[in-house]
Amino acid sequence: MCIRMDFKKIASGAGTLFNRAKQYTEEMLGQAEKTELDAHLENLLQRADKTKLWTERILKQTESVLQPNPNVRLEEFLYEKVQGKKPLRLVENDILGQSMIDAGNDFGPGTGYGSALIRSGQTQLKLGQAQRDFIQSAHANLLQPFVSFLEGDMKTIQKERKLLDLKRLDLDAAKTKLKRVKSQPAKESAEVELRQVQMEFDHQAEVTKLLLEGVSSAHAHHLRCLHDFIEAQMGYYAQCNLYMNDLQRHLGSYGLSTGNSVPLQKTEGASASSATNVACDEGRKAKVLYDYDAADMTELSLAADEIIKVHQLPVPNTDWMMGVRGMQKGKVPITYVDILD
Repeated sequence: MCIRMDFKKIASGAGTLFNRAKQYTEEMLGQAEKTELDAHLENLLQRADKTKLWTERILKQTESVLQPNPNVRLEEFLYEKVQGKKPLRLVENDILGQSMIDAGNDFGPGTGYGSALIRSGQTQLKLGQAQRDFIQSAHANLLQPFVSFLEGDMKTIQKERKLLDLKRLDLDAAKTKLKRVKSQPAKESAEVELRQVQMEFDHQAEVTKLLLEGVSSAHAHHLRCLHDFIEAQMGYYAQCNLYMNDLQRHLGSYGLSTGNSVPLQKTEGASASSATNVACDEGRKAKVLYDYDAADMTELSLAADEIIKVHQLPVPNTDWMMGVRGMQKGKVPITYVDILD
């Protein structure tokens, strides 16, 4: 008995699939009429299609902005699928910042260049942390809601829409069948079948319409998500600007030099007029005898065998002279240089 019922069910299902395929083929060939959906439902379907298209595109492009490397995006996707979360990853600013700090410590924190490197590295680390915070915020405020919508509401809409298409094929197949029957008993049976599939189609149309109207709520939610994303992005750039302005002010204390020296006008004990006199003096060439690391910002670091120019200090000093190397200026110990002319 059970086998018979299953066979009948299978046969009925096969018959329905055949009728749908036949109706669809005849519609494509222009040999059968197609029931048109009402204008409101058609507009809702078109809006849903546009919503799906642009949500997917914005999601993809936002991911590209947050992580430009496609290989890294693929790796993070696989990690998230397998382990449920993305791996903790350093950003480029972290790597650059640590390299600067290591270099600064190697050159010496007490030197001007070393100190500047360390400070710059610390700022790069702050930028890296700010970037990670922004990425995390973007995932929570924009990407995750978009993914949830596509994986949840939109999949449900697509499922019910597909079912509506099938019910529409059943309805049109029943209409075609009614037109083709000749005998009265067959006509009555076809009319009963038509009324049944019409009810099923109308019910499915209402279900689909309710789901499609819910897209308006999704738009409102996405608008809030977009607002939160832009707020996070604005905060991120503002934080970066704050960090860079602070670094710029700090590096500004080094004057025009890029090493351990300071501009001539900032040398301790020098007046503006004295500095002008020294600047006008062409100076004398001197060969550096030994390496020397500047003790503070008023001194100039030296490398053995290099040639620099030296001037007398505004206030005569038997131990120090003013050394000049390009745009770098600073005090140098007399015993470390050999005046050539």
